Parts: sequence; structure tokens; C-alpha cells
Amino acid sequence: MSIFSIVLICLFACCLIMVFVWLWAYKIKNAGVVDIFWSYNFPVIALILFFLANGFETRKLLICSMVFIAGLRLGTYLLIRVTKHLDDEEGRYKKIREEWAPKPDRKFFWFFQMQAASNVFLAIPFFIITANTNPELSALEYAGTALWIIGLLGESIADNQMKIFKKDPANKGKVCNIGLWNYSRHPNYFFEWLMWLAYFIFALASPYGYLAVISPLVILYLLLKVTGIPLTEEQSIRTRGDLYRQYQKTTSAFVPWFKKSN
Repeated sequence: MSIFSIVLICLFACCLIMVFVWLWAYKIKNAGVVDIFWSYNFPVIALILFFLANGFETRKLLICSMVFIAGLRLGTYLLIRVTKHLDDEEGRYKKIREEWAPKPDRKFFWFFQMQAASNVFLAIPFFIITANTNPELSALEYAGTALWIIGLLGESIADNQMKIFKKDPANKGKVCNIGLWNYSRHPNYFFEWLMWLAYFIFALASPYGYLAVISPLVILYLLLKVTGIPLTEEQSIRTRGDLYRQYQKTTSAFVPWFKKSN
């Protein structure tokens, strides 16, 4: 099957999933559920590519497994977190809902569809890799896999540290500054980006693999300038005030191994 046909199938599948997610969000008045299924859409794309793409089977199995595991892990983490307070929409989406009044749900529908489109756009490395019919794996593909493992472990550790911190009632209203969070305000975002960088490195072994650089660059821009760090930090300042401002002074926004001096 041609890559173009597979892209259309992936787009249709992701958009259809987001229609049902929007219906659920509309019913419970919580747009935050979109984050869960944005993550889950990548395993859907991985399955479609594994069964329909024409590339070398071992390469397909490796990259599709990586994408499936990463998306399933993040989506499940978000599912557990979001469903604990389905009746209380996350602050970021409350703000958007207020800005989009008086008809926010109509705009949220198209927002959800844009999220589905972004899934397919960001999957450029996966389309390139799974089209590669070369029967031998290269050093770049092994390097990409190694970097991906570091990213997955780092993000998992950061998420678990945050989970442990929030579980302790004594930490209510405080800022998480344990483990990796002692060095970066967003280690989870950093290691998520590292995985996207790994996909690019992996794709460099395939024809037109250089085009895959689009994905880590877009993810980096979104994290640093749009929906990642800016909105998260705005919400943290609204809820924690001076405690979070002090935390900002002593930690790096992104890179987890750099810590500022007081």
C-alpha cells in the first residue's frame, strides 16, 4: 500500500477517535480528556503502519513497538491522572473555555480535530521509517533506539516522582522539588522531547530521513512556546504564587541536569 493511502487511513482513524472523545468531553464538560487520546492515537498509528506499510519487518516491529509503548505509557498515565477529577477541568482548559465563550464546545470540536491532525503530522518519522525496505539495521537506528530508552526511562521516573509527591497529603499546595524536579521544572517534557529526537535519529538511516527533523522541532516549539511550559507555568503561578516563583529562580525550565544557584 502507498504511503499516501496509509497517511489518509491514519488521519481518518485519529479524527474519528477524536469525534468520540469530543462527545465524551462535551458530556462531562472536561476538555482535558483530549490529552489522553492525543497520546493513545500514536499507538493506533503504529498498529496501522505495522500491518500496512511495506518496509522491512524487523525495522517496522522495532519502531512501531517504540511508538506503541511510549504512547500507551503516557496515555495511561494521563488517563489515571485526569479521571481522578473528571468533574474538575484542568486550569489550562478552564481558561481556554472562558476565552472561547459563549460557544466553547463548538471550538473545542475543531481543536480536537486539529489534535488528531497533529498526531499524523508528527508521525512523519514513522511513515519514513516503515517505508524503508533495506533488510539491515544501521548504527543510526541502534543509536536512536538507545536514546529512546533513555527518554522513556527519564519521563517515567519524572512522572512517578510527581505521583509520589502528590500522594503525600503534607505536600498539598506545595511545589514538587524532589528527584529530577529538583533540577528542572519540567523534566517530563524534556524526556518526552528526547524520545522525539530519538525518532529523528532513527529515521536518518532511511531515504528522506532528514525530513523527520520536523517532528522534534515542532514538539520543542510547542513545549517551550505554546501549550507546554507557558500554560503550565501560568497555571502554577495562579495556584501556588510566590512558592512557584521561588522555584523558578532556582531551577532550569527544561534541561534536568542544570540547577541555578540561589
